Amino acid sequence: MAVTPLVKRRKVSPPASLDRNSSSSRLETKPDAPGIGDFDKRAAKWNLEQDYEQRPRKKNKKEKENTRLPIKTAEGRIEQLHVPKLTQGDEDSWLSSEDEGVQDVKNQVDAQGKNRVPIRQQILDAKEELARIASLVNEDPEEHAGALRMLGQITDSSNPTIKKLALATQLSVYKDVIPGYRIRPIAEIDQTEKVSKDVRRLRDFEQTLVSCYQAYIKELASCAKSGKRDQFEAPTSVTTVAISCTCALLFAVPHFNFRSELLKILVTKLSSRKTDADFIKCREAIEHLFRSDEDGISSLDAVSLLTRMLRARNYQVDESVLNTFLYLRLLTEFSSKASQNRVDKLSEDGAGKKPKFTKEFRTKKQRKILKERKVVEKEFKEADAIVSHEQRDRMQAETLKLVFVTYFRILKARIPNLMGAVLQGLSLYSHLINQDFFGDLLEALKDLISDAESSLEDDQEDRDQDQDQDLDGTPREKNTGRDSTREALLSITTAFALLEGQDAAKSASSLNLDLTFFTSHLYKSLHALSLHPELEFSTKSLRLPDPHFQSPSSLSMKAPKVNFQTTTVLLIRALTSILTPRPIPPVRLAAFTKQLFTSSLHLPEKSTLAMLSLLNNVTKIHGRKIAALWNTEERKGDGVFDAMRGDLEGSNPFSSTVWEGELLKLHYAPGVREGVKGIESAVGGVK
Repeated sequence: MAVTPLVKRRKVSPPASLDRNSSSSRLETKPDAPGIGDFDKRAAKWNLEQDYEQRPRKKNKKEKENTRLPIKTAEGRIEQLHVPKLTQGDEDSWLSSEDEGVQDVKNQVDAQGKNRVPIRQQILDAKEELARIASLVNEDPEEHAGALRMLGQITDSSNPTIKKLALATQLSVYKDVIPGYRIRPIAEIDQTEKVSKDVRRLRDFEQTLVSCYQAYIKELASCAKSGKRDQFEAPTSVTTVAISCTCALLFAVPHFNFRSELLKILVTKLSSRKTDADFIKCREAIEHLFRSDEDGISSLDAVSLLTRMLRARNYQVDESVLNTFLYLRLLTEFSSKASQNRVDKLSEDGAGKKPKFTKEFRTKKQRKILKERKVVEKEFKEADAIVSHEQRDRMQAETLKLVFVTYFRILKARIPNLMGAVLQGLSLYSHLINQDFFGDLLEALKDLISDAESSLEDDQEDRDQDQDQDLDGTPREKNTGRDSTREALLSITTAFALLEGQDAAKSASSLNLDLTFFTSHLYKSLHALSLHPELEFSTKSLRLPDPHFQSPSSLSMKAPKVNFQTTTVLLIRALTSILTPRPIPPVRLAAFTKQLFTSSLHLPEKSTLAMLSLLNNVTKIHGRKIAALWNTEERKGDGVFDAMRGDLEGSNPFSSTVWEGELLKLHYAPGVREGVKGIESAVGGVK
């Protein structure tokens, strides 16, 4: 309400000489009136008040007349009551709400079209805003914890460049802000408990940090699961940035909350068969986690997710995923033996009795002080979060069981592209396999070798048929993605590595260890291996692709970090496991020696040198058992030597001589000639 002041009217009177009864405001002129000089006299005759009264009043037609009466306030003032004005749109708002919504959208679209900000300016503004928020959080995280939500809101931008900048900014902020401990959720009792102001502030900051960090990880997961990259998109896409941020968080803060969610993002990427840069980055992050894990909890989580993913994918993954198990620290730290379902703890019987020490005399007060010191030391260890050996061994035992289960299932399923990785892993984990699991593995390896033999025979038959059917004489082999020769050598090497990893005294008493099957198979395959065209090639060797078989997988083949030994290296390893142990029958030793000399005639230079080096070691260890092979006058056996016979004992090796040495003395390589002379000198020294 407004108070209307009283206006005092002022009376304007004409001069006395003017006729008061005149109602005309016009100047009375005479025909003979003079000119401009008489203006003052004429102006005095104007009736100004009458003219003002007759002038029409100007009113605002839009303003309505206030029909309300004035009121008298408690102070005695008389005030006029004013009513707020209502527009036509306000009066009909409940009738035309839909029309207003449509009109607002049109107005917004028009405003955006007129005031649209360029994309480059949007990116610059976003950079400045992200830098400002990040500096605030780093300056005082507890005071500006709410700024973390603002960073998350910027991440929801539809512009991919701004989205990548926001993800990278949040990564740097969380790496600096996240504490060195795991934040637990506050219970209801703790929320109602009275605490100090500083504790309340710290709790609020921690809960805000956890909630914002969880939202950030969800955003990373959604970005990493985005669709296929467009061919016109920049090489550094949002998916690549999300995976890089995930790997960086796993490097920096593997102890913090939501570690499992980070591992799920990486394992999901590893489940694809496409080995691109993001795949390699995820695999290296898992390997780094396995190497740097001290308590074994992170490794157990990662191995659990990997084994679950492998089983869900039916083990159709890249070989390098399985090779990540070789980076586990339990391979060198764990001392017990395990199988698929249990772990054998070391017995303390063989450790021997502890030496007796003289008991030091302590008074009652000294014993009390020593007891208090032990309690304080225990509390210090708990405060420093020192990992106990018992907890680490328990976690590593569970991890080892999962690894063995995965290896054994792949071995039973005989996945072609994973057999090399499985056999290589079993040979490295041989010292951790208990006796119960040892027998099952030997049977699986025997089945694998039998399957490899049948596969080689089938391949030979198909090759012969293709050569007959091909008109232009070019053989066309059917590539099955499986190297049966390499699988057989790996199986033999793994079998003898498992035997070396067991305690010989306990194994001989509890198991019937018979590796004759593996020895006989290696003996029969020596001739075929000596004629193998890729004997000195591995997956790392540079070679031209087959012009008659163009396969995308062969052209984009990646060299693995394990299982890259050449066929010669695998053969030497297997022969060393068979020929170097002390208790070996002379007939078996002589048969292998004769067969190896014959195979050396067909081997390349490097393989021949490696084979002669092995034979030199054998003659130094078992020279007396095989010295008769170099004696042409005296023989221990009768008959003819049968090199193609599968039975070693029935091949009659002592009825022959090592005549291949004379041919090797004429070899073009000086190293080969010197190697043969060294073997003969070692045998001559035994005589």
